[in-house]
Amino acid sequence: MRLKTRLITAFLIIILVPTLLFGVTIFGFTKYQMDLIERNYGVSVSYENLSDSMQMIGRSTQEIFEGMKEQARQNPERFLEERFLKQVNSVLQDKLSFLLVRKDGEIFYNGSTEKLDLLLKELPAFRSFTSAADGGSYIGKAVQAFIKQLDVSMEDGSEVSLFIVSSSSKIASQTKKLMRDLIISVVIILIVTVLIMIMWIYTGIHTPLKKLSEGMNRIKGEDFDFEIEVKGNDEISELCRDFNEMRQRLKDVDEQKRAFDQQSKELISNISHDLKTPITAVKGYVEGIMDGVADTPEKMDRYIRTIYIKANDMDRLINELTFYSKIDTNRIPYNFNKIDVSEYFDDCAEEVGLELREKNITFSYINTVEPGELIIADAEQLKRVVNNIIGNSVKYMEKEKKNVQLRVMDMGDFIHVELEDNGKGIPNKELPSIFDRFYRTDLSRNSAQGGNGIGLSIVKKIIEDHGGRIWATSKVSEGTVMHFEIRKYQEVPVHE
Repeated sequence: MRLKTRLITAFLIIILVPTLLFGVTIFGFTKYQMDLIERNYGVSVSYENLSDSMQMIGRSTQEIFEGMKEQARQNPERFLEERFLKQVNSVLQDKLSFLLVRKDGEIFYNGSTEKLDLLLKELPAFRSFTSAADGGSYIGKAVQAFIKQLDVSMEDGSEVSLFIVSSSSKIASQTKKLMRDLIISVVIILIVTVLIMIMWIYTGIHTPLKKLSEGMNRIKGEDFDFEIEVKGNDEISELCRDFNEMRQRLKDVDEQKRAFDQQSKELISNISHDLKTPITAVKGYVEGIMDGVADTPEKMDRYIRTIYIKANDMDRLINELTFYSKIDTNRIPYNFNKIDVSEYFDDCAEEVGLELREKNITFSYINTVEPGELIIADAEQLKRVVNNIIGNSVKYMEKEKKNVQLRVMDMGDFIHVELEDNGKGIPNKELPSIFDRFYRTDLSRNSAQGGNGIGLSIVKKIIEDHGGRIWATSKVSEGTVMHFEIRKYQEVPVHE
């Protein structure tokens, strides 16, 4: 449930549920009170007369009053018998009323234990109203009592007035009790409703927030191997999903960082290894010159040439590392120009062939592209591609007769270049990975080949930046062919 919907629902429940329960409570208490009155007072009570408490009390004593009137007609002398008066008063007390008898202006019997000075002053005089026509009267002011009066003349000429008195204070105490019970019920209903709503909102908000807090603490500890369980479609659930996505991204970044750190360590180790070989050679030949081993012009020339070649190897390695750092920051300095394919690869083949022949490697070159075919390329970077591929091939050729072939072909809209060697080849399962950074098919650093695993990744980056593509085919023990294609340059006709 959405948070907004949850809050609106909680608001409506807090309003409607107490209102409904309060209505049910009022109905229940009222029904209970009416049943209680009917049992205690013997009167039928409706919602209309329930609000008129004095009328209700008057009706409750009406039957007793009628009995007293009947007694007055048959034997009024009994009203002067204390035992009889006590019996009548006992019945009236169950109706929250009492009996008061006045004889010749003096109180003859008082069925109440309270002080009645104010009431006695307000009592009606003998024969002041007709009881048969009047069901009772209310005395207000400080007295607040409902009375029914029955006047009887005795045989001896004495005047006796019998009063059924219903005190408003007793009625008020019942009303106060009812109101107190209603107020307590309302408070309980409100407390229970609010507690339920608090728990509902609390579990809907606090529980996922607690999970988020625990997740943040685990991330602080670099623990990314967990997932927050998400149920629902509210805002907090969406926040939890975003958190899970962030955690996964942080996990991926952490794994990439760890892999990069490991690769960087391998790169440093590889470069240290690759630099050590030419430096050791240079150092050895320089020491030979210093010790006078190169005692003939021919030896001196060979030593110096070897030192020069090793220095070039170190320079190439350093340039490759520098170029690799530019790949990471996408700051490769390209200088694109129109290049004649035939001329460019003829010159490239001549330079490469010279270097390979000095290493006793057979080199062959085939170019079927017509003169004048152009491509847009950076001549220096394209040469780096050829040199890196050939250098990688030479590094892993273990056969006695070593061959490298460069083929340049016209494939319609593309120039297709192939560089083939007769090395040990690459297993098919490893072919998709050879262009990845730091990937080496020979993982042993004890081998004499060396290599830092970034040469082919540089090649792929350069070819892709030229809008081309590169791939490899290979057969184990037979050799490998590196293919790359670059689109031809085509003039766009301008229509005047």
